[in-house]
Amino acid sequence: MRVSRSRSVRLGEEGSDEALAPLLCAGLIGWRALSIAGEGKNLGLYGFGAAAHILAQVARWQGRTVFAFTRPGDQATQDFARSLGAAWAGGSDEMPPKLLDAAIIFATLGELVPSALRAVRKGGRVVCAGIHMSDIPSFPYSLLWEERQLLSVANLTRQDGLDFLGQAPGMGIVTRITRYPLAQANEALADLRAGRFEGAAVLVP
Repeated sequence: MRVSRSRSVRLGEEGSDEALAPLLCAGLIGWRALSIAGEGKNLGLYGFGAAAHILAQVARWQGRTVFAFTRPGDQATQDFARSLGAAWAGGSDEMPPKLLDAAIIFATLGELVPSALRAVRKGGRVVCAGIHMSDIPSFPYSLLWEERQLLSVANLTRQDGLDFLGQAPGMGIVTRITRYPLAQANEALADLRAGRFEGAAVLVP
């Protein structure tokens, strides 16, 4: 198959094809969300799965401090986040030890939006980075007041790909992957929803 140069980007040759695969979706959407989140030092990540485990490494490479929010009581994922450099990891029902400059929500729970707004400082940003999200419950205007911003990520651009994948080899990203045969795609989705693995699922022929 031939692909036009104007619609392609270089992936680099570091790592296996399977290890690189998560960079093309989870990595890129995380990069886009991080760009929208701004340059603040203290970054919260709600939902520590495929995208967040890559983005935590990118943020640390940039010199940011990462605060990871997981399902309440999910000690294994919290330990995983700390192993990737998160300064703090706790449940999504907890407040971080300091107010955040920005928070990115990868989880699909709309109820996390008020929680994230509560966790960011005046003028902070909350970015919704999932394709789907359940309804956002009503919340007091005081959570949005003081110039906090609520934004969403919809599309990637080729420039996002050039910027991220061009720098990725130097970031030292190590993806945690769980392999599934293509015929077990439904099982992979079920395991993803149930939180049965850390990092990203990769379908292989």
